[in-house]
This record gives sequence, C-alpha cells and structure tokens, in this order.
Amino acid sequence: MRQRTITLPWGTGYGLARTLLALGTLGTLAFSDASALFQEVATVGQYPLCQGVAGGGAFCLVESGHYDIVRWVCCLVLLVAASGWRPRLTAIPHAYVAFSVFTGISIPDGGDQITWVLTLLIALVSLGDSRRWHWTSSRPSLAAPQQRGTLALIGVSAIYVARIQMAVLYFQSCVAKLPHAEWADGTALYYWVNNEAFGAAGWLRPALNAVVHHPIGVAAMTWGPLVLEIALAAALLMPQKVRWILLPAGVLFHLSIAVTMGLWSFALAMWGGLLLLLAPLGHDPDIGAMLRKAVRRTTPLKAVPPQKPAEESVPA
Repeated sequence: MRQRTITLPWGTGYGLARTLLALGTLGTLAFSDASALFQEVATVGQYPLCQGVAGGGAFCLVESGHYDIVRWVCCLVLLVAASGWRPRLTAIPHAYVAFSVFTGISIPDGGDQITWVLTLLIALVSLGDSRRWHWTSSRPSLAAPQQRGTLALIGVSAIYVARIQMAVLYFQSCVAKLPHAEWADGTALYYWVNNEAFGAAGWLRPALNAVVHHPIGVAAMTWGPLVLEIALAAALLMPQKVRWILLPAGVLFHLSIAVTMGLWSFALAMWGGLLLLLAPLGHDPDIGAMLRKAVRRTTPLKAVPPQKPAEESVPA
C-alpha cells in the first residue's frame, strides 16, 4: 500500500510565533490597569459586555472589583505560554486568555483580534506537540509514531488556515485603502504623521515631517506599504527564497508602525502572523543550541585566570 508523508508542524519556528503572540497580549494586560481596559463606550455599554459567546470570557466570571486579580492571573498564563513550556498544556489556556481580552476590553485593536484567531489555530497545532519546551528542536523525533499522523494533519491544516488568514488580511488592508483619494494620490502618510490622536510621537514628528513634506518622500511612504502588503498577500504563491526576503521587510514595516504610533501589541501579533505565513512548514532552527553556543562563547571571558605579566609572555 502506498504511504503518504506529511511534514511535522512542531518546530521552533511556530513556537516563536506562539511567544510573540503571548507577549503582545501580556503587554496589553500588564501595562494597563482595569480602569483603562474596562470602560463605558457610548451607545454600546459598560465593558465587559458579557453578552452571547463573550459571556464566557474570564472577566465575565467575576465581579468588577476582581478584574485586576483576573488580569494578573491571565498575565501569569501568558508568561508561561511565552516561555514555551509544555505547548500541549498551555496552548488552550493561552487561546482562552486571548479570547477573553479581545471580547472583554473596551479598547481592542486589530492586533487583539488577529491574536485570538491565530492562538486558536495554534492550539490545534499544539495538540500533538509533546515537547517539554517549544524551543527544543523536534529533529530527533522526526520518525513519529503512526498514530500521530492525524494530529500532524490537524496541525498542518491549522497552519495553512492561519497562512490564508494572514494573506487575506494583507490583501484586504491594501485593497481597502485604494478607493481613498489620499492613498491613491500618495499623500495619506502626510495626514497620518500629523494626526493628533494617532500620528507620530512628538520626538519623531520633525524627522518624519522632513520626509513627508517632500513629494517623493511622502509618495514613497504612502505607496511603499501598499506594495509590501500586496506582496505579502501573494506570498503563498511565491518560492521560499522570496518569502525569506519578505519576512524582514514585514518585520521592519510593523516595527516602524509601532515606533511611530505606539502600537506594540499590534506589531507583536503581526510578527507572529508573519512567521506563520512566511516561514517553511515545520521550520525548526535549534534555538536552544544557538543560545547555548552563544553562552559558551561569552563564558570563558569571565572564567579566564589572571594572566602573567606582559613581559613574561613575550617570546625571546
């Protein structure tokens, strides 16, 4: 009988995506107290709304006076998930916390939404991940037992769904801008940089204004993201060597948004999504070995015994 092979999805590459997603939500919860996260929104009501499916969120299970306790418990869950310990055990609690934040807080952004979607898909991948740490290379266990084939298929399918989700996200982000005259004529970033609510930070605005006040500069800053977004949307149709080029470009793109607008949780969510979209299936660099090698390089510098006087070490 003909056998079919499948690439195992449990590598350190998807583990890094898990960590980035957890750190993004962790930053939102750790650096925002309950009074900032749960406010009344006009025409909507007091958050958390706790209606329908959202009623199952963690913050709907306690009285308002205990929101801060739940917030720190969620931070602990996210910290453990980000550490990479026992992906099979921590992935579902991680996804539940991401769901609770997205549906519960009054100030969610696109990063919270994509984090919830991606953590849910990653939870399906983690069901078959029996490693103690997701930083550990899975290469020694490539000869997986036959009964793990179903779990591997579920994991691979979930990653492909995540890739399609990211491709559609970038496609929609690009296409949605095109009908607006400011994006079509190349001046949109002038207005975004100088927007009082969402524009560049005060210390950065003079440098950016020097660019956006020049016709070529503002056109490049406006149309450049559109070109990158449509390229990322088409990444699944490109060879892997092109995807490796797009990965640092995408990372720098979201880093620039984070520095300019302060959207760090959004950047971490998108970096995690970029890894799922652009890294090869089952990408498995041995990060643990690389870290140990780096430590060994620096350790002798601290353990070197006192040297002999310089004159004694000079050859005769």
